[in-house]
Amino acid sequence: MKEEREGVLYIVATPIGNLEDITLRAIRILKEVDLIAAEDTRHTLKLLNHLEITKPMISYHRHNEEVRCDGLIQELKNGKNIAIVSDAGTPGICDPGEEIIKKCIEEKIKIVPIPGACAMINALIASGITTKEFTFLGFLPLNKKLRKEKLEEIKNLNKTLILYEAPHKLKNTLQDLSAVLEDRKIVLARELTKIHEEYIRGTLSEIQKQAEGLKGEMVLIIEGTNKKKENKLKELTLEKHYDFYKRQGLNKKEIIKKIAKDRNVNKNEIYQYFI
Repeated sequence: MKEEREGVLYIVATPIGNLEDITLRAIRILKEVDLIAAEDTRHTLKLLNHLEITKPMISYHRHNEEVRCDGLIQELKNGKNIAIVSDAGTPGICDPGEEIIKKCIEEKIKIVPIPGACAMINALIASGITTKEFTFLGFLPLNKKLRKEKLEEIKNLNKTLILYEAPHKLKNTLQDLSAVLEDRKIVLARELTKIHEEYIRGTLSEIQKQAEGLKGEMVLIIEGTNKKKENKLKELTLEKHYDFYKRQGLNKKEIIKKIAKDRNVNKNEIYQYFI
């Protein structure tokens, strides 16, 4: 008697814009699986048509994850191989997928990730802001109290911060970030891999002036706090503090402004010292 085997759940990354950004392995898996669980079947159908793949699909999104999970688990136990895909990028990263993965682990069903596009990683590597350590926040909470708590929680992190935002909420988010994180360097990456891909670089205050009317999905890459550096600079003599910025090519006016900010004193006080 032939032993029945459980199916495999494949977590398949799909393009975040440019349809060429899909791996050969992902294409093969999508062709081979018995069923595709898609965040939006209409959206995924466009990708499948482009790849000339015909496959049964079922909707699997945030609002029906719990309901769909049990049915998908049963299909897997019956030996069907299933691919989970989101509208763009890697499932489970601010997209559906996390719940079915947890259930599969509980049921000891095999899970195989199929790597590919991920908006936050692409934005990070092109940002020019340090990639050594970073904290991914996803979308900030909508609740004002929870939002403020989250920002207070991360304001002293010296790691690069990454978050997603929708265009119609960008203005308010930048204002909230400025109020807590002050005027740090930021890169706003939008429309990644698409025709109008753009990286807007500057400080939080500068980006706020440019953010009006921008469209497309946004990734914000924000430098970590430089409080430690500021504390070290305060320990220097004013002459050495001045030399530190002079070596960076800043002019006298810029240096005085920087020193005053580092030491939390009036810039006129620093100016008088160097007259």
